[in-house]
Amino acid sequence: MKLSDFRNLDFNNVGGWAQGVKFTFCALLFGLIVLAGWWFAISAQQDDLQQRQGQETQLKKEFSEKQAKVVNLEELKQQLEEMRDMLRQLLRQLPSKTEMPELLVDISQTALSAGLQTQLFKPGPESIKEGFYAEKPIQLRMTGTYHQFGAFISGVAALPRVVILTMHDVSLKPVVGSELSLEGTVKTYRYVEEEEGDGGAAKKPANKGGK
Repeated sequence: MKLSDFRNLDFNNVGGWAQGVKFTFCALLFGLIVLAGWWFAISAQQDDLQQRQGQETQLKKEFSEKQAKVVNLEELKQQLEEMRDMLRQLLRQLPSKTEMPELLVDISQTALSAGLQTQLFKPGPESIKEGFYAEKPIQLRMTGTYHQFGAFISGVAALPRVVILTMHDVSLKPVVGSELSLEGTVKTYRYVEEEEGDGGAAKKPANKGGK
């Protein structure tokens, strides 16, 4: 087979080509078919393989993380129970239902002892939140000096029970001289016993249905 055999090929007379030319042409055609098959089939499978290898790596990572959690499961359960006990102890430091009326009197008396002039001290209906604590809003309107308000806050903090007061829509404005006027709503909180919380939760739907 010579190079000249490839120069003057008559594609209308393939049967007249030299034997070596036919063999070379068939080999090239076979190579092109294999290359096209690899491009359209094997290449797509390689992409799928790479994707699955990535998924395998992610699954191995998730397995390792879950395995680590399983190994420490008992320890985590113990820590969770300890945290629940701490929460119960902290909640029991809040006033109970029977202590709440006395607490409101103590807050009012503390304001009076601090020298504040109370024009409005109106407790509103309480609402149970999440089944383990209740909040009670109190509408306030007081006047006094900056130091008197500071004494009032210190006095509330010194009460026997843990008293939490959060302010909502409260405004503090100057009145005359060094006097300030505080007006708005504060909320105080109390501990809800488990039986009381279940009962409160059971009564809520009945109240809504009655409306």
